[in-house]
Amino acid sequence: QLAFLLLLLEELGVPPGRCSVFDPAFSAQEAAALAELGLRLLPDNEEGKHGIEGSATLFYMVHCGKALYNNLLWRNWSAGALSKMVIIGNSFKGIEERLLSRILERDYSYIAKVLKGTEEVALPAHAQYLDTFNDTSVHWFPLQKLKELSPEVWDFVEEPAYEEECEIIRKEDGADQRSPA
Repeated sequence: QLAFLLLLLEELGVPPGRCSVFDPAFSAQEAAALAELGLRLLPDNEEGKHGIEGSATLFYMVHCGKALYNNLLWRNWSAGALSKMVIIGNSFKGIEERLLSRILERDYSYIAKVLKGTEEVALPAHAQYLDTFNDTSVHWFPLQKLKELSPEVWDFVEEPAYEEECEIIRKEDGADQRSPA
């Protein structure tokens, strides 16, 4: 996955120093290796609540928990911000297919609300790396499709709250501290 990220940056002409990375599970050695590659490490566990601050932004979130995607959408919940985002990560269509609609709408409401405003293309399967990029898609949010969503979709902007088992490491767990290895 790291090799794919580095090749993607190279192909897009993005200097590694413009790429921020974070995983609360990074060891001190992993963090040092990423820094040596020129990547910027975010200092804190944002739980996926990273704002684009008006800039076009690509999020590389392969095999992340649903709550991270939901939090990212919540933090950037406007047609203007979402239209500047591309997410490479778990298939939103796959999430929709695997969850009961009432659970999707209750626990991951921002994913549920944006589905009709999303374009998604699955990465092609690779025979040698079936587990590495399975269920991975490129998602983008065309402004025109977002504008076609009902106005009520944009009215609810309450920060997501999750049960204990939400597939992310929370910052209050203290797990965002870099562990020595």
